[in-house]
Amino acid sequence: MSKDLSTACKTVKLSDSHQAQQGTSYFHGISSETTNSQQICMHMIHIPPGSRPKVHKHTNHETAIYVISGEAYTFFGDQLQFVEKTSAGDMLFIPANIPHLPINLGVETAIGIVARTDPHQSESVVLLPELEGIAEKVINELKAKIKNSV
Repeated sequence: MSKDLSTACKTVKLSDSHQAQQGTSYFHGISSETTNSQQICMHMIHIPPGSRPKVHKHTNHETAIYVISGEAYTFFGDQLQFVEKTSAGDMLFIPANIPHLPINLGVETAIGIVARTDPHQSESVVLLPELEGIAEKVINELKAKIKNSV
């Protein structure tokens, strides 16, 4: 007896956005809740100009982001001591358990597709309020560096 596969594949329309606990706007797509996915979740994220979420990490899952439009800087590391710039067409990988903070210092909304190894639509996230002071420092240093290079 073979299993009925008639509903195995499913098209999902991006749903209304919701605010994740770290402060980013997600548009729900593929998840265990929408498709019965067992190992992956994929959403769209919007980061408006000048905005950022709270410093956080994902203890148990990896994240991959494809930047569709705009640009963002992602600080990462135990003291947010490293930074990666991503622009439209770039992909960013964030390993599990790495503190990180994306920020949009550009003039257009940064839009990306986020894929995670946690299949749930509301991912497991750990906020890191103890790094918020450091975040402001590294952001201000980057802004000064950008201003001086123009």
